[in-house]
Amino acid sequence: MARNSKSKRSSSSSSSSSSARGRRGGASASSQVTTDHEQIRKWAEERGGQPSCVRGTGGGGGDAGLLRIDFPGYGGGKSLQKISWDEFFEKFDEQDLALLYQEQTADGERSNFNKLVSRATARGSKTRGGKTRGGRGGRGGGGGGDDRW
Repeated sequence: MARNSKSKRSSSSSSSSSSARGRRGGASASSQVTTDHEQIRKWAEERGGQPSCVRGTGGGGGDAGLLRIDFPGYGGGKSLQKISWDEFFEKFDEQDLALLYQEQTADGERSNFNKLVSRATARGSKTRGGKTRGGRGGRGGGGGGDDRW
């Protein structure tokens, strides 16, 4: 039974003071972590992203399997299957996931960088002050750096 994504949502969100450095210049782009369903949906839809799962990874019986956000032009068409936001967030919450994402690249362009991580991992990187450097011209992302959750 799918839960309504508007009725069951977490409101945890954090801006990270860590940065991802692009290859050009020394500009930085901050990454953020959230579990808020509406924030995730808004971020993805602003970029044309749709909730998806990797084909063949679900256990059957309506199990979505590995979750992804599919963006136009990124070639996931054959391996990804579109699912509803309700299905996406049901699995997202069941697996205790958080979204690590970036609003802009180091060059100031809109970024599609995102990664689904466990909430425990997201909290751990925050408390350890861990940083990740992106090495793909600003498309990579970073996490951690401050202890807010």
